[in-house]
Amino acid sequence: MRDQALFDKIDLHLIRVLHTVLTERSVSRAAIRLGMYQPAVSSALKRLRALSGDPLLVRSGSGMVPTDAALRMIEPSASILRSAEVLFSDARGFDPQTATNTFRVAASDYLDPLFLPMFVTQVKAQAPLCRIEIHPLSPDSNYHAHLALGNVDLVIGNWLKPPEDLHMARLFGDEIVSLVSTDHPAVRRGWDADTWLVAEHIAPTPLHPGARGIIDQMLDAQGLQRNITARCAHFSLIPDMVASSLLVLTTGRQYCERFAARLPVRILPCPVDFPRLMYYQLWHERTHASSSARWLRDRIKSVAASLRTPAGAAKDIH
Repeated sequence: MRDQALFDKIDLHLIRVLHTVLTERSVSRAAIRLGMYQPAVSSALKRLRALSGDPLLVRSGSGMVPTDAALRMIEPSASILRSAEVLFSDARGFDPQTATNTFRVAASDYLDPLFLPMFVTQVKAQAPLCRIEIHPLSPDSNYHAHLALGNVDLVIGNWLKPPEDLHMARLFGDEIVSLVSTDHPAVRRGWDADTWLVAEHIAPTPLHPGARGIIDQMLDAQGLQRNITARCAHFSLIPDMVASSLLVLTTGRQYCERFAARLPVRILPCPVDFPRLMYYQLWHERTHASSSARWLRDRIKSVAASLRTPAGAAKDIH
């Protein structure tokens, strides 16, 4: 009877507050993500502490950390939330015009800069009541866990070897090129592999210590190493840095072409032989059969198809 009485005091909203507070590790950040006032989140956390008999979040230095008991609650609470969403949306069939789902997508900012704006526009036009959350790829790169726990529904990015234990669909392929300022000596003189390698390169900041970006992984395979003299965590800012310096950005042509019209930059072929960059969407078995998740994946494919060149035709891989 005691367990039933305890269960009667728990509702789905309380579970959502629990999961958000524990993953954000902050009442104020959880309030922003939930669209609630901070006192309301604090009140819900007080109820959760009383129900669990555990403080759940405790102070550590200048921040907060979950207790051991709270850490064990993260995965079950995520599972409950996702199951409830699938239960009701799939039971009545997914109707984008009336659905109220929250779609969570983690994406690399190496994508075509038009990709995510077009995706959000398409989702809001076709599913006006749905919410969209765009997340960066996590600093710990543990997208397997984020997909399994329901923190995100899809991950979009590029990998040399996409993980085989997740479902995936190829979105598009892209030629690797270099972007330089119009004042760069290579614009006038050209370059060979040796001069390209010793030029000053700018690259994205690694997601975690020791990580190698995809360009450098490709160079490693050829026994080559470029001269990286600058790094930036904000990929979208790098073209502007290139435009006013002698730095070299090496990435996909589709990305570079978005900036060539508005900045004093030139796109040059790479004198090192690279395979094409391949971009994928990845998802977990947990959402594979969900009608709402299938609709979301179709929107991603639709946007990719509208942006890619004919040579980058998509092919599903399961």
